[in-house]
Amino acid sequence: MATRLTSAWPRLRVETRTFETTGDRVADVPLPRIGDRGLFTRDIEDALREGAIDIAVHSLKDLPTAPSEGTVVGAVLDRADPREALVSRNGLTLAGLPRGARVGTSSLRRRAQLLALRPDLEILDVRGNVPTRVDKVARGDYDAVLLASAGLARLSLLDRAVELFDTATIVPAPGQGALAVQTRSGDSEMTAILGAIDDQQVRLATLSERTVLGKLQGGCQAPLGAFADWRSDGQLRIVAVVGAVHEARLVRADASRPVSSTADAIALGETVADELRARGAAEMLAAAREWVAAVSAGDRA
Repeated sequence: MATRLTSAWPRLRVETRTFETTGDRVADVPLPRIGDRGLFTRDIEDALREGAIDIAVHSLKDLPTAPSEGTVVGAVLDRADPREALVSRNGLTLAGLPRGARVGTSSLRRRAQLLALRPDLEILDVRGNVPTRVDKVARGDYDAVLLASAGLARLSLLDRAVELFDTATIVPAPGQGALAVQTRSGDSEMTAILGAIDDQQVRLATLSERTVLGKLQGGCQAPLGAFADWRSDGQLRIVAVVGAVHEARLVRADASRPVSSTADAIALGETVADELRARGAAEMLAAAREWVAAVSAGDRA
């Protein structure tokens, strides 16, 4: 990130600060049970609003779809590989895992799509950073875990993946693989600086994905995937799914259209969201929230 800024603005001085967020600190509770608003972004946004930092860098998939007061997304960067990756023991693919294999994920989206592909699997919660999850497979706590390939690649662990899934087979989270850079609302100088590194095509594609999530009011931890990519004819195509978290049920919708503006990208996402709603997605998302609440209540009992 710092390199990109200084390449675009050679005289700019960049100092990097790291933050531990709520999602990082609470490492022993499945994410959906903590809450789904700003787990990995709120603390950094607070520092931005307070003036402790001038820009905030987030994984776009972690950024809530509702606008964050006092901030604006000044840039969306080019996208890393958005696909899902399977890390397993003994090099087994998803199809090769034995019946009842233990697969770790705390993502309801991954859980739902895994159940749709292999309803016989035992889907278990897993927390910790990427290396910790990979190590848990190696020592036999799980037969496999499902992770974002971009995260594995950033940590030079992609060689541990035995299978990468096409984005139509396991649909990524909205914004997966992309980075979002926030600055304070009204900071015209910083907004102009960030404009030099903004990738408009990625911004529009991810906006259409996040529109699906926002219109269905799914929340960052919902069992919902959406991915948009540019076709050879210049149109943007989006596919989205909503799944059940306790049974093998999945609804899917897709659409394509020419997109050259924010309004176009939003319209495309809304079209897909409306189709998903017509197929029962809203009820499935409500059932997922009830399931999480029931599981959480059981844990506290």
